[in-house]
Amino acid sequence: MKVQRSAIFAVNGKSNLHQFHSSQKRIPISELDSVSKLLDRKWGLQSPSTPIQKISFSSAKGTCKEQGIDKFSFSNNTRPHLGDEVSSKGKQGSSFYILRDDLLHPLVNGNKARKLDALLPLVEDHKVTDLVTCGGCQSAHTAAVAVSCAERGVRSHLLLRGEQPEILTGYNLVSTMYGDVQYIPRTRYANREEMLRTHADFVAGEDGSVLWAKDIIEAMDDAKKDDLSTSQTSPRKVLVLSEGAGDALALLGMFRLVKYLSQEHLLGKKRPIKFVVDAGTGTTAVGLGVAAMSLGLGFVHQDLSILFVFVTYNSSQASMGDQRSDAS
Repeated sequence: MKVQRSAIFAVNGKSNLHQFHSSQKRIPISELDSVSKLLDRKWGLQSPSTPIQKISFSSAKGTCKEQGIDKFSFSNNTRPHLGDEVSSKGKQGSSFYILRDDLLHPLVNGNKARKLDALLPLVEDHKVTDLVTCGGCQSAHTAAVAVSCAERGVRSHLLLRGEQPEILTGYNLVSTMYGDVQYIPRTRYANREEMLRTHADFVAGEDGSVLWAKDIIEAMDDAKKDDLSTSQTSPRKVLVLSEGAGDALALLGMFRLVKYLSQEHLLGKKRPIKFVVDAGTGTTAVGLGVAAMSLGLGFVHQDLSILFVFVTYNSSQASMGDQRSDAS
């Protein structure tokens, strides 16, 4: 599991979030000494809300002779009762809930939308002209970045691992439609930080400036604000975003989601909930876990009976050309 450059962590019994932590230094949040204050900011998504559905299934007598498997039936409740119903083990049966984050946006959805939630307003505030990031050939992250940047008039430069496919499909097609795609040999891609820095310097040119996502985080410290303001006049202002948006800013979107879900009419604060998520950089899993710990929730629990599933794809994406080994 890797959360590149920086990660959030919580300390003390009150579960307040006190500082960002990086491999190089600790970055104090100063007055942002609580999650509520930390989340008092501009967001890319208008609301953290998302539909929650309940899938119930049961086995039926007999077998399917052609396939030699047991029959089963299932139902999809698109408006389930939550709140106290979620913690009622007797009423659960064989069921789980789905958080329909695939409905957040036609192209930018799932945990990719959550990880960009706090970043995108800062891209606009800091007058970023270009954004450089990287991912696999079928990276959902680069596709989400490309679309989000295009919507805001920002040029995206996407460094994709491997060779260009003969036919563009899925996320690769979306990335190509909305961003500037370059295919990078795997040997060069192995050193991601150097690759990103070199390309960002090339895009910025002699008169431009380059920022990393961590620079924006550190701007919370007054000492860094002057450094960023001096680059406002640069003809090109390039922001470098780690693979999979694996930066501390991405965790804030997960904090916002967890706080929303912790409302009593949804999951509440004390109910034991198990979240099942896909993982690439591990940022989503880290964000959910640290947010639950910081808010003092019962989501992190060893005796878990409720299953929550993140859906990060929709029916149209199910037919995409799937190159799992090249996805990030």
